[in-house]
Amino acid sequence: MLRHIEFTNLCNFRDVGGYATRDGRTVQWQRLYRADSLGWLAGDDLPAFRALRVRTVIDLRHPYEVERGGRVPESEGQLYQNLPIEGRRWEVAAFSEEAGIGRYLADRYLEVTEDGVANLRTALETIALADNAPVVIHCAAGKDRTGVLAALILSLTGVGEDDIVADYALTGLATDRFIRDWRRRHPDAPLWPGFGLAPAEAMRYFLTDLTARHGSIEKYVTHVLRLPQEAIAELRRHLLTEPLPEG
Repeated sequence: MLRHIEFTNLCNFRDVGGYATRDGRTVQWQRLYRADSLGWLAGDDLPAFRALRVRTVIDLRHPYEVERGGRVPESEGQLYQNLPIEGRRWEVAAFSEEAGIGRYLADRYLEVTEDGVANLRTALETIALADNAPVVIHCAAGKDRTGVLAALILSLTGVGEDDIVADYALTGLATDRFIRDWRRRHPDAPLWPGFGLAPAEAMRYFLTDLTARHGSIEKYVTHVLRLPQEAIAELRRHLLTEPLPEG
């Protein structure tokens, strides 16, 4: 199966399937996708998107971003949820070259886990329902907010940390094109040194720190987000293949 799906106007659309879990199962293909802004879908991209038979779109951007950048066309008919999970605006002035881009990004992701509790829970509740699949989760670049939610999902399904980090870092394959497109669409917007980057250490720091704070990713989800164990079990049932037979 292909992980990266080519579109004319999107540069970071990919399938989250194919990762092995600790109990010998695999995340199913064509059940969960992650992407940059679906507001850019147009022209030949629309039939290509329809071919994926997406039922649900979870848009993690702020409402002002949706208004400015557009959303998946209503004519496509998917269940659409706008669930912004970023609270504090990024203080780019706080970026330190000494600490590095990875550390700066990880700290922003930790803020999302504090500020986006209600909408992170709603997003996971939506993804846990088998009838809502296939689901696309997206933000603007498909790396930061989308990366946090994708990491939580993969962790809940039992995917190992190395694969979660690798999935996040795949955004690096789209970085050059994303920056070019962003400059074309926003010619006067300033870009900080880490704009568009997805260094593996950012996700590694994030997972390590979130685990240190709460004991495990699952404990964060159950104790802070208060997602019921039943929802986690349902998410695993429909996102994962059946266990391999013993012997």
